Amino acid sequence: MSKRADFDGFSEGESFTALPDSFFQRVLQTIVDLDELKVTLYALWRFTKMEGTIHSLREADFDLNMIGLGAGDLQAGLDKAVKRGSLLTAEQGGQSFFFLNSPRGRAAAAAFGKGQLDSESVPTASSAAERPNLFSLYEQNIGPLTPMIADFLTDSEKTYEPAWIEDAITEAVLNNKRNWKYIDAILKRWKEDGRAKKQTRRVTQAGRWKDYDRKIEELRKRSRK
Repeated sequence: MSKRADFDGFSEGESFTALPDSFFQRVLQTIVDLDELKVTLYALWRFTKMEGTIHSLREADFDLNMIGLGAGDLQAGLDKAVKRGSLLTAEQGGQSFFFLNSPRGRAAAAAFGKGQLDSESVPTASSAAERPNLFSLYEQNIGPLTPMIADFLTDSEKTYEPAWIEDAITEAVLNNKRNWKYIDAILKRWKEDGRAKKQTRRVTQAGRWKDYDRKIEELRKRSRK
């Protein structure tokens, strides 16, 4: 009988991270170094959690305790991932920034290397807002994530803001319409109706009411004196 592992198992409600198919089809079978494997998986995990169009990591953004590596092992793993082509790197101000070797990552790394982006304008894991993975959000609230649904979600991120998709999923749950067609219909309606303009108008109106309330409160304070 095998010895019981320290890991108690995966929980039912936890989130999942989507990995590119090419990682399994072309990269995983050729990785023999554990440091490189840990570094690559950690980078993929962090990149999927980051918002915005530019995703990057510095050495300081890698959680050594989580991946079980020392500083030297981390550097060795990063060097091998860059050499393989899984990750790209660019330096600025004596600091290395790492990007995923994807169309978006290649564009960001090239712009960074040419000085078209500076280190302050490139969000890293410590400064970029992180959001729930849309794949996980869908699985937790709507249903199983099939390859077709994954494609729909990926395509929708190119058209709509992530916050829109999250809000559409929330509305689908509230209306007990847990299917992608309903979510997609919501997104299309918001786009046609100019949701962004309506939101801006609501924010402006809310600001005016707050300013009105503030003036009323000031008048009350003056009358008490």
